[in-house]
Amino acid sequence: MALLKSYAPVKDTETLHQALAGLRDAQRIFATFTQEQVDRIFFAAAKAANQARIPLAQMAVEETGMGILEDKVIKNHYAAEYIYNAYRETKTCGVIEEDLVYGIKKIAEPVGIIAGIIPTTNPTSTTIFKTLLALKTRNGIFFSSHPRAKRCTNEAAKLLLEAAVQAGAPEGLIRWLDEPSLELSNRLMQEVDLILATGGQGMVKAAYTSGKPAIGVGSGNTPAIIDESADILLAVSSIIHSKTFDNGMICASEQSVIVLEGVYQAVKEEFQRRGCYFLSPEETEKVRNCILIQGVLNAKIVGQSAKHIASMAGLDVPEQTKILIGEVSRVDTGEAFAQEKLSPILALYQAKTFTQALDIAEPLIRAGGYGHTASVYLNTVQAKEQLAEFSARMKTCRILVNSPSSHGGIGDMYNFKLTPSLTLGCGSWGGNSVCDNVGVKQLINIKTLAERRENMLWFRVPEKIYLKKGCLPVALEEVARVLHKKRVFIVTDTFLYHHGYTKTVEDKLYELGIVSQVFFQVEPDPSLGCAQEGARAMQAFTPDCIIALGGGSAMDAAKIMWALYEHPEVDFQDMAMRFADIRKRVYTFPAMGTKAYFIAIPTSAGTGSEVTPFAVITDEASGMKYPLADYELLPDMAIVDADMMMNAPKSLISAAGIDAMTHALEAYVSMGATDYTDGLARHALKLLFEYLPEAYQKGSGSPAAWEKLANAATMAGMAFANAFLGVCHAMAHKLGAFHHLPHGIANALMITEVIRFNASEMPVKMGTFPQYDHPHTLSRYGELADYLGLQGKNDAEKLQSLLHTIDGLKETVDIQPRIRDYGVDEGYFLARLDEMSRQAFDDQCTGTNPRYPLISEIKTMYLNAYYGSPDRVTL
Repeated sequence: MALLKSYAPVKDTETLHQALAGLRDAQRIFATFTQEQVDRIFFAAAKAANQARIPLAQMAVEETGMGILEDKVIKNHYAAEYIYNAYRETKTCGVIEEDLVYGIKKIAEPVGIIAGIIPTTNPTSTTIFKTLLALKTRNGIFFSSHPRAKRCTNEAAKLLLEAAVQAGAPEGLIRWLDEPSLELSNRLMQEVDLILATGGQGMVKAAYTSGKPAIGVGSGNTPAIIDESADILLAVSSIIHSKTFDNGMICASEQSVIVLEGVYQAVKEEFQRRGCYFLSPEETEKVRNCILIQGVLNAKIVGQSAKHIASMAGLDVPEQTKILIGEVSRVDTGEAFAQEKLSPILALYQAKTFTQALDIAEPLIRAGGYGHTASVYLNTVQAKEQLAEFSARMKTCRILVNSPSSHGGIGDMYNFKLTPSLTLGCGSWGGNSVCDNVGVKQLINIKTLAERRENMLWFRVPEKIYLKKGCLPVALEEVARVLHKKRVFIVTDTFLYHHGYTKTVEDKLYELGIVSQVFFQVEPDPSLGCAQEGARAMQAFTPDCIIALGGGSAMDAAKIMWALYEHPEVDFQDMAMRFADIRKRVYTFPAMGTKAYFIAIPTSAGTGSEVTPFAVITDEASGMKYPLADYELLPDMAIVDADMMMNAPKSLISAAGIDAMTHALEAYVSMGATDYTDGLARHALKLLFEYLPEAYQKGSGSPAAWEKLANAATMAGMAFANAFLGVCHAMAHKLGAFHHLPHGIANALMITEVIRFNASEMPVKMGTFPQYDHPHTLSRYGELADYLGLQGKNDAEKLQSLLHTIDGLKETVDIQPRIRDYGVDEGYFLARLDEMSRQAFDDQCTGTNPRYPLISEIKTMYLNAYYGSPDRVTL
């Protein structure tokens, strides 16, 4: 899609003035827009940024040579989703607040033209963030990027401009310097109405001395104190999670850790155990000389890995080293370790008392982090006095308690009342005009104390679930006599239709006086086109009840048909939009059930779709397989009757059964697992191991086994409907889409690789979710082994027993061990491996995996699964 208008490049003073004149004209028009018009544009821009998060991240890494692709994806996603979520309901036009009792009325007016100064460390995410704020407040914005980040910054601005204009914004509302320079940036700042400056101290100072109002941010030099009352595992895991994020380039990330004497050795051992490298005195001096060059931060270390920085200093450290830690005592400006380092390097100090820890922290903040962020780990019940003293003495606008500071400081992840932002004000302490996390409104300096909090969780299932062999006719009687439904639309596939499965339902409905129609064109991997065809048939038939009869394909297709029938105006791409947190998604799923009641009847023991809010559909135009997720898609009723399953072909029995096993395994170790889902997942797994072989071997000759198997599949479905899944399903979705393998088989081929991957006690990346505070998936697998009665003296041995049992079950139901055993050509597989890995990383299921996978790690698992154990690549 091309820009609606061609703009002359801005590369000198003359073209700058021309561009500013056009921008002012556009902004004057924009200032007259209503809240409805503004919100439509705001949504369109957030949606466009969300969809481009990966290519923009890749451009930023390639152009700047800094940071980590996967983490920049998270930052772009955050900038689009969290900012939109924070302000989607905020009034920014006309009267925004009114109190009739006190007679207060507040009216919003735009400031005009904003200069957006963009740093090289976070170019695309900061551009997204500042553009969304400008659009929400009816301002125009003109970007000046760092010269080493101009291409990715300008591409982000162009993408957002096009989305805004397509949604009705005036053309020319967003502009940028095509050839940024110090001279042009200074001239720009002198001509605008407000400056949003993010960058080095020189640039921020220039903004404040430009003669125009400026909101700038100071440097961060965050100290983190670990008190003797702290949860050491939580503290160390959180600091590593924060400090390794994008190789330490978030300005709120920890620069120094101050540990109380009583726990110093334990903290040090925990850092070492989790892959951090402690420098000897000689090595510390070498790194010290590498941090600063003539008293200034060495730009060559910014955003680089610990291994790379160590090599620059002439040191040889393990390849997977996460952080370089120097034990130091000086806190003055002459100590390089005491400065902001924008890289995975930490200073470690020891303090005898909490007061002495504060004495160390204060000069660290004064030396380069006044007003920014301070962090403390302690027991908030037992150490209330220490917390009060810490918050009183730290001259910072963000005081984080038991939270990773990179993620905690930017807001809305570890405390849900701290404003989400990528521009963190430092108040008068840091020479800034604001002290808050910058958002759409900035009025006063506020000191914010943000304690870590966990999300509210839920457990949602259909309002009614019928079970027991032979329950189908009883349940259908309720459709007529209790629900009073008159017209039923049945969705199924050709095989089930021609083998009489639908006739059983049709005959019962006819007996009850209900008119029915069957749509049986659902293919094994249902397409969007098929769903649209079914929705058109529904529109013509006007049912008040929909029955999905079949395996996952029929139920998934029926759910999409249901959505398109109830809301023909919806955009499928909006429904398929990825989200980091289902509560904060950019797109709000439409309310379902106003036209039709939805009933799911499974004919295979595996999918669990009858009790889940998920649907997987393929866009035949692009070949993309989309897993949709929203509780509006949850069926109203599930009818789990083993009579509908017992005559399934063996290939379907094995694939569906292993799919159900994978549901239970992934739900149990998901970051969203709860006590409610754990019991279902455990028992489902036990039933599957016990009854799947018998059902597979005897078929309809073992009705008792089939009833247990049916229950197991639905229980596993209820578990993952609420805990969600993980990277195994993400990889299986793409393996199936690229190589046409049945979904259950694809899961079977990946699950043991994923279990080994997740079981690492020192993962490269830990998943981001408040409930998940440290890597502990190995022990979760150990719990499953115990419940299943497997042998093992410790969790590592139990893990091997679990893997052996899974492999044994797969062999029993005739599933081959490797991808290549299913005829997938090696050359074809390798040629598509990179794209398949990238898409699996972006799959909706990846987000709740306990170990956050790098794209390279997904690729390694695919290779292992293709070649098998003899050629295993080490994870």
